[in-house]
Amino acid sequence: MKRIYLIAGVMVAIAIALLVNSAKDMSTYGSFADANTSSKKIKIAGKLAKNKPMVYDPVKDPNHFSFFIKDSAGEEHKVVLLKAKPQDFEMSEQIVVTGRMKDGVFVATDLLMKCPSKYKDEEIAIKSKQNG
Repeated sequence: MKRIYLIAGVMVAIAIALLVNSAKDMSTYGSFADANTSSKKIKIAGKLAKNKPMVYDPVKDPNHFSFFIKDSAGEEHKVVLLKAKPQDFEMSEQIVVTGRMKDGVFVATDLLMKCPSKYKDEEIAIKSKQNG
Protein backbone atom coordinates (compact mmCIF):
# COMPACT_ATOMS: atom_id res chain seq x y z
CA MET A 1 0.00 0.00 0.00
CA LYS A 2 1.18 3.44 -0.71
CA ARG A 3 2.20 5.57 2.20
CA ILE A 4 -0.21 8.39 1.25
CA TYR A 5 -3.22 6.04 1.54
CA LEU A 6 -2.07 4.90 4.95
CA ILE A 7 -1.71 8.49 6.19
CA ALA A 8 -5.10 9.44 4.74
CA GLY A 9 -6.72 6.43 6.42
CA VAL A 10 -5.24 7.35 9.79
CA MET A 11 -6.45 10.96 9.42
CA VAL A 12 -9.99 9.80 8.56
CA ALA A 13 -9.99 7.47 11.59
CA ILE A 14 -8.87 10.33 13.86
CA ALA A 15 -11.58 12.62 12.46
CA ILE A 16 -14.26 9.97 13.06
CA ALA A 17 -13.00 9.38 16.61
CA LEU A 18 -13.15 13.13 17.34
CA LEU A 19 -16.71 13.38 16.01
CA VAL A 20 -17.88 10.42 18.07
CA ASN A 21 -16.19 11.79 21.20
CA SER A 22 -17.70 15.26 20.80
CA ALA A 23 -21.17 13.78 20.19
CA LYS A 24 -21.00 11.99 23.56
CA ASP A 25 -20.60 15.28 25.43
CA MET A 26 -23.36 17.13 23.59
CA SER A 27 -26.32 17.94 25.74
CA THR A 28 -29.74 19.08 24.62
CA TYR A 29 -31.77 22.11 25.62
CA GLY A 30 -34.80 21.42 27.74
CA SER A 31 -36.75 22.40 30.82
CA PHE A 32 -36.69 21.36 34.45
CA ALA A 33 -39.48 18.88 33.63
CA ASP A 34 -37.19 17.28 31.03
CA ALA A 35 -34.32 17.19 33.53
CA ASN A 36 -36.53 15.34 36.03
CA THR A 37 -37.06 12.50 33.55
CA SER A 38 -33.60 12.38 31.96
CA SER A 39 -30.39 10.82 33.20
CA LYS A 40 -28.30 12.70 30.61
CA LYS A 41 -26.85 16.17 30.92
CA ILE A 42 -29.30 18.81 29.83
CA LYS A 43 -29.03 22.54 29.16
CA ILE A 44 -31.71 24.75 30.66
CA ALA A 45 -32.12 28.38 29.63
CA GLY A 46 -33.93 30.67 31.98
CA LYS A 47 -34.01 33.86 33.96
CA LEU A 48 -32.55 34.43 37.40
CA ALA A 49 -35.20 34.54 40.13
CA LYS A 50 -33.94 37.70 41.80
CA ASN A 51 -36.53 37.47 44.58
CA LYS A 52 -34.98 34.19 45.81
CA PRO A 53 -31.74 33.85 47.78
CA MET A 54 -28.33 33.44 46.17
CA VAL A 55 -25.85 31.69 48.46
CA TYR A 56 -22.11 31.87 47.92
CA ASP A 57 -19.59 31.61 50.74
CA PRO A 58 -16.08 31.38 49.26
CA VAL A 59 -14.55 30.79 52.69
CA LYS A 60 -16.74 27.75 53.36
CA ASP A 61 -16.66 26.31 49.80
CA PRO A 62 -15.43 28.37 46.84
CA ASN A 63 -16.92 25.87 44.37
CA HIS A 64 -20.52 25.91 45.61
CA PHE A 65 -22.95 28.61 44.48
CA SER A 66 -26.72 28.21 44.73
CA PHE A 67 -29.47 30.30 43.17
CA PHE A 68 -32.92 29.91 41.58
CA ILE A 69 -33.84 29.97 37.89
CA LYS A 70 -37.22 30.13 36.17
CA ASP A 71 -37.13 28.16 32.90
CA SER A 72 -39.03 28.92 29.68
CA ALA A 73 -42.00 26.84 30.89
CA GLY A 74 -42.26 29.00 34.03
CA GLU A 75 -41.00 26.31 36.39
CA GLU A 76 -38.64 27.56 39.10
CA HIS A 77 -35.94 25.41 40.71
CA LYS A 78 -32.90 25.72 42.88
CA VAL A 79 -29.63 25.37 40.99
CA VAL A 80 -26.31 24.46 42.58
CA LEU A 81 -23.31 25.43 40.48
CA LEU A 82 -20.19 23.45 41.29
CA LYS A 83 -17.96 26.41 40.47
CA ALA A 84 -17.29 29.87 41.82
CA LYS A 85 -19.92 32.58 41.46
CA PRO A 86 -19.38 34.43 38.17
CA GLN A 87 -18.66 38.14 38.25
CA ASP A 88 -21.71 40.37 37.54
CA PHE A 89 -24.01 37.35 37.88
CA GLU A 90 -26.91 39.44 39.18
CA MET A 91 -26.89 41.58 36.02
CA SER A 92 -27.41 38.66 33.64
CA GLU A 93 -30.46 38.78 31.36
CA GLN A 94 -30.49 35.07 30.64
CA ILE A 95 -28.69 32.09 32.14
CA VAL A 96 -27.97 28.71 30.57
CA VAL A 97 -27.00 25.95 33.00
CA THR A 98 -25.75 22.50 32.03
CA GLY A 99 -26.17 19.58 34.38
CA ARG A 100 -28.54 17.01 35.88
CA MET A 101 -31.41 17.00 38.35
CA LYS A 102 -30.61 15.35 41.68
CA ASP A 103 -33.16 15.12 44.52
CA GLY A 104 -35.18 18.08 43.22
CA VAL A 105 -32.12 20.31 42.81
CA PHE A 106 -30.47 20.99 39.45
CA VAL A 107 -26.73 20.36 39.87
CA ALA A 108 -24.91 22.41 37.24
CA THR A 109 -21.39 21.79 36.05
CA ASP A 110 -21.36 24.70 33.62
CA LEU A 111 -23.03 28.09 33.29
CA LEU A 112 -23.31 30.67 30.52
CA MET A 113 -24.67 34.17 31.04
CA LYS A 114 -26.14 36.67 28.63
CA CYS A 115 -25.43 40.04 30.16
CA PRO A 116 -26.96 43.34 29.13
CA SER A 117 -25.04 44.88 26.28
CA LYS A 118 -23.02 47.94 27.09
CA TYR A 119 -24.05 49.20 23.66
CA LYS A 120 -27.81 49.21 24.37
CA ASP A 121 -27.69 52.64 26.00
CA GLU A 122 -25.65 53.95 23.09
CA GLU A 123 -28.16 52.49 20.58
CA ILE A 124 -31.05 54.15 22.40
CA ALA A 125 -29.21 57.48 22.45
CA ILE A 126 -28.42 57.27 18.73
CA LYS A 127 -32.03 56.37 17.82
CA SER A 128 -33.42 59.21 19.93
CA LYS A 129 -31.04 61.68 18.24
CA GLN A 130 -32.13 60.44 14.81
CA ASN A 131 -35.82 60.73 15.69
CA GLY A 132 -35.53 64.04 17.52
